[in-house]
Order: sequence, then C-alpha cells, then structure tokens
Amino acid sequence: MTLNGRRILLGVTGGIAAYKTPELVRRLREAGADVRVVMSAGAEAFITPLTLQAVSGHRVRTHLLDAEAEAGMGHIELARWADQVLIAPATAQVIARLAHGFADDLLSTLVLATEAGVWIAPAMNRVMWDARAVRENCRVLEARGMHVLGPGVGDQACGEQGAGRMLEPDEIVGQLRGREPVLAGLRFVVTAGPTHEPIDPVRFLGNRSSGRMGFAVAEALAEAGARVDLVAGPVRLATPPGVERFDVATAEEMLSAVSARIDHADGFVGVAAVADYRPASLAGDKIKKSGQPLTLQLVENPDILATVARRRPKPFVVGFAAETRDLESAARGKLKAKGADLIAANRVGQNRGFDTEDNTLEVFGADCHWSLGNRSKRDLARELVAIIAERMQPKEHRNQQ
Repeated sequence: MTLNGRRILLGVTGGIAAYKTPELVRRLREAGADVRVVMSAGAEAFITPLTLQAVSGHRVRTHLLDAEAEAGMGHIELARWADQVLIAPATAQVIARLAHGFADDLLSTLVLATEAGVWIAPAMNRVMWDARAVRENCRVLEARGMHVLGPGVGDQACGEQGAGRMLEPDEIVGQLRGREPVLAGLRFVVTAGPTHEPIDPVRFLGNRSSGRMGFAVAEALAEAGARVDLVAGPVRLATPPGVERFDVATAEEMLSAVSARIDHADGFVGVAAVADYRPASLAGDKIKKSGQPLTLQLVENPDILATVARRRPKPFVVGFAAETRDLESAARGKLKAKGADLIAANRVGQNRGFDTEDNTLEVFGADCHWSLGNRSKRDLARELVAIIAERMQPKEHRNQQ
C-alpha cells in the first residue's frame, strides 16, 4: 500500500519516545502522506505542539472541545478526515483506555468516532510491556481490528534493556505501507533461542543465543501472510503479533514440539541454537564441590533440522549456521549434509551474532548465494523471508521474473 496522498492522523501520548515523533512526521511526509497531529496532555511534557506543527505543516490539536473546530467538535472532524490513525508512542495508559472504551480526551474520543484503521506503536518499560494487563489489553485491541506495531527490543530510557522500545520511524512507516502477503495461505514452523540441557536441579548446559533473530523471522513470516508456529527456547522476548508460541527448554522438547506441528507445515526455519550435546544423566541433587575434577559424560542431541528435512512430503527447510571461521565451506557442507533448501550463515564471537541488535547473514542455496550486509535483525529477517518466498515458487515461475 502506498502512503502517497494518504491522510494520517498521528496521536502522540506521554512517553519519552515522543522525542522521535518529529522524525516520524518527516518520514511520513516524505512517503507522500498528509499528516495531522493530536497530542495528549502528557505528551506536551516531552515535546511542544509548536515543534510538531512546524514539521507537519498543520495546527496541532490538543483539546476535545475546540472552538476553532467544525461545530466545536474536533473529534468528529478529525475522525472523518483520517484515512489511518497512528498512535505513537502508545503508552500503557492509552492502550488501557482504548481497550476499555474511554472517551475523556480528544485522542481517545476520535478513536471511537473514526472508521479509519487504527495502528498503535507501544512504548514503555520492559516490565510494563510484559505485564499481563498490558498484553491482554493489546490482544483486545487486535481482536477489534487494530494493528500493534512492535515494540522493539533494546536499550530503554530507564537504563534497562528489553522489549518495550517504540519502533524506529522508518520501521513504522514500512509497516504502515504494508507488505505484499506473498506467503498467504502457507504455514511455517520456526524455532528460536537456545536450549538448556540440565546437569542437576540448578545447572544446565546452554549458549548465548538471545532468540532475537528467530523471533524476527517469525514476525517477518507473519507480516508476509503466513501462519506461524514459533517453538521458543528459554528467552524473555515478547511474542510477535499474529504468531502462536510454544515454549520449551531442552532439545528433545523442541523436537517434540516441532514434530507435533510439522505435518501441516509448508516450511520450516530452524533458527534456534540447539545444544549439540546433553548430559547422559541428570543428577538428582545439586552437585557439590569435591576438590577433584568433575567429568560429565555427554551424548548427542537429536538433529532437528535433519529430522525435518527427512520427512516425506518434505517441507521447505531453512537452517541457520553460526560459525567462527570458514563460514562458506561450513554453510555449504551443512546445506548438503542436512538436506536443507537454504542455509543462512553468520559469524559469531565477541560482540558478534549472539545477544546483539544487528547481524550479518550469508544465505546459501544449492545454486545461489545472497550476501546480506550488516543491519538490524528485523530487516535481515524480512530480506530472508523475501528469499524464501522467491525460492518456494515453482522454478519456471522464477525464471519468468
């Protein structure tokens, strides 16, 4: 969907992320949209109406009862004018008020009065975003047809890190434009995060995977119209919109969850950093120091990617390879050994790959190679999904493009 000529009403509420809204207005106008702004009283504590008036080219509205509005009813005038309503940032408070139908200020009232699509970009502390009340309120809004954009993951103004950041202006504009549902009608199973293989009741073997890349892939597949089952190892990430999530801990649990869902899937993307080995036995009690070296006997975990690739009929299979050296040879070797259709490989090590906001990917197929430069994991996921969509098309159709 193009934004050229679209009338977008931007609602700004009282969160620190309001400082991003002048850039958001600028990006929307560059995309061809006509933007008008409504501010809550709280928003004025972070940014002035004059700033947003300057970048939008229109007077900013702040009051429900406006003597200068048509018939004094600014909410009706604005509700009729808008093609789309975007609330960014959307605080926990405004999300709750919208979910419960409050109409005590201009923004909440016009949302009730509009027939336009409504999009919200949440912005709050990570603990607030994980709060049950907030998540249930978001589900209520989505059930009513509103669109929840994000939130992003990263550093927060409070000094903490996690999910709850408002998406960057470019990301919001991209989602408002919409993406062609090239995978509509297809179903995917995605794995993400690490596995934890228990040693005793308090210890486990694991790795540094944050799950961000796998969650980004699940989100991008859902944006492309696919139905997505996300099998997630132990991570603290918000479930992407439109994705059904299943939490597991060990490699064997992950294989079981995948096997229960793969029969009805058209594609499988194995992003999880599955532990190659697990302890042969689990100690019943916490292992104490003895003053002597401790030897653990390890056995191989099941190979989830190869297991899925051996199924008949075989889904379209994409694997991930995290390598410290010889990336291409390792990726091509894995592509052949596992029977995958694509391998997405990335280098890992100090400050690379694991537990970072960005990444680089080299994607290999039997007869092709794509080099995706350094960028956010969300952007890389969208590019990878575009490649998957292309490769899942019949060969003769690809040749016609």
